[in-house]
Amino acid sequence: MTGGYGRGPDILHSCTIAVNPGEIAVIVGPNGAGKSTAMKAVFGMLNVRSGSVRLDGEDITTLTPQERVLKGMGFVPQVRNIFPSMTVEENLEMGAFIRTDNFKDTMEQVYSLFPILRDKRYQAAGELSGGQRQQVAVGRALMTQPRVLLLDEPTAGVSPVVMDELFDRIIEVSRTGMPILMVEQNAKQALEIADRAYVLVQGANAHTGTGQEMLNDPVVRRSFLGG
Repeated sequence: MTGGYGRGPDILHSCTIAVNPGEIAVIVGPNGAGKSTAMKAVFGMLNVRSGSVRLDGEDITTLTPQERVLKGMGFVPQVRNIFPSMTVEENLEMGAFIRTDNFKDTMEQVYSLFPILRDKRYQAAGELSGGQRQQVAVGRALMTQPRVLLLDEPTAGVSPVVMDELFDRIIEVSRTGMPILMVEQNAKQALEIADRAYVLVQGANAHTGTGQEMLNDPVVRRSFLGG
């Protein structure tokens, strides 16, 4: 993908990202590297001037974000990703807005994945801790029964303990066969759970490999992981 916002300059430069069923793919890199921009390009929130976005082989480059949700993309933005005045359960129900079938089984799966949400299902989502709100946001995306889940910095602003718990839940989701594409500032911890990793620098692929390969790469360690 090559592209940028509106008529502005290109931010992404021949950037290639992929994730397969059951994999966790993470995008890491320094601030301003284009990580979230790459995610937004995948979700249709900026102009891809060359290249394409494909879902299960289908070219969806020209589709709007709403149309991509209907095709099977679940997207959890970094901020404003819940309805704070609504209860946890109402947030999950909002996630099922595109569904015409009975979604109670999916809600039960979300509650099994995030037991704390079952306990707090009648509580306003805005009253929850940061980590719990992120669980609501991920749960709401899962209510659409997506074919791929996109997470933009899911651990931003949470404590290390909560980050570990969120990563554990993300691993559980991937074990159901769900492909997960994740942008993450906590690079070392994200690479530890990644099947596939992309290090971006100035909107281009600088390093690509498994999470473990990136952790073991001396250049990646020195440049992005603090040695």
